[in-house]
Amino acid sequence: MSAAAAARPGLLALVLALAASSTLAHAPGRRSAAELMDAIMWNRETIGGPFALTDQQGRRRTDADFRGRLMLVYFGFTACADVCPGDLQQIATALQQLGPAGEDVQPIFITLDPAHDTPARLAQYVPHFHPRLLGLTGTARQIDQVASAYRVYYRTVARPRRAGDAVDHSAFIYLMDREGKYLGFFPPGTPAARLRQVIQPYLGTP
Repeated sequence: MSAAAAARPGLLALVLALAASSTLAHAPGRRSAAELMDAIMWNRETIGGPFALTDQQGRRRTDADFRGRLMLVYFGFTACADVCPGDLQQIATALQQLGPAGEDVQPIFITLDPAHDTPARLAQYVPHFHPRLLGLTGTARQIDQVASAYRVYYRTVARPRRAGDAVDHSAFIYLMDREGKYLGFFPPGTPAARLRQVIQPYLGTP
């Protein structure tokens, strides 16, 4: 298990919950939540890789743009009611706690709902959390490719009595090094203080 994932309260419960969710229907060809959780938890597969997506200003951005900085990569969607906003707020708070050293960390939000999360929508959403939070979208195929590279589980589900669909998804925060290599993950709900504690040594700060 990676250093970033170690000693996480509630992690076993998360594993069991995701394993149970694998019995739910998922898109043909998509791997189950349990399979992907297993790959992440036990570091069985390579996590991360190149991507080319579009940011909230309509500019093409690739993973190579962030060489020399750490990346905190989070997958979600703007209509997410609770989990995504909570985790993004913890990321923002951790960056504030890091002070000037936090400038060497690039926070990235990649949507799992590209049909609705256009660059314009992301431009309205990401500034609510942090001025340097980068929102990325793309075609459905591009999003599927980057989600697969990061072993992200997601599927669209109908929401009865509510407008639009939701996205059922795993919600890990991925920590990548200055060369874009995977260092570890933080489970959903990780507090800002713990994010800062794990990230700080990689920045060479006390």
